[in-house]
Amino acid sequence: MALYENVFIARQDVATTQVEALTTQFSELVASMGGTVSKKEYWGLRSLTYRIKKNRKGHYTLLNIDAPSAAVKELERTMSINEDIIRYMTVRVDELEEAPSAIMVRSAEKSDRPGGDRGDRWGDRPPRRERPRFGDEGGVVPSVADTGEEA
Repeated sequence: MALYENVFIARQDVATTQVEALTTQFSELVASMGGTVSKKEYWGLRSLTYRIKKNRKGHYTLLNIDAPSAAVKELERTMSINEDIIRYMTVRVDELEEAPSAIMVRSAEKSDRPGGDRGDRWGDRPPRRERPRFGDEGGVVPSVADTGEEA
């Protein structure tokens, strides 16, 4: 049997549980045709580079498949019929990686940084000091009672 990597993108308005159900449905389809799905990775809701079928975001999922070509053709036919799937791509590979994919490694590195994925924006900057206003002497605003003048 041949080895394949399949990535599909589900619509943005589909719930995460529905994406998991789709992943299970596709893996059961491959299993019924005599193949196996060794790895399932949900990459999350990500922005698309350009709009696809009026969608700006999509739920990405990776499947590592060890199956005959007939099973992969049936999987792609099922994905093309399903209206929740906006794109899919299947690539034949020489060997399947059991380690986490580059997308998962990168997102794990982002979550390890302080401040999330945006970095530490302000660093160890001291708090902003109170600056005197125009006409103030030393930051103290004299009141009318202190000056002895009437308003």
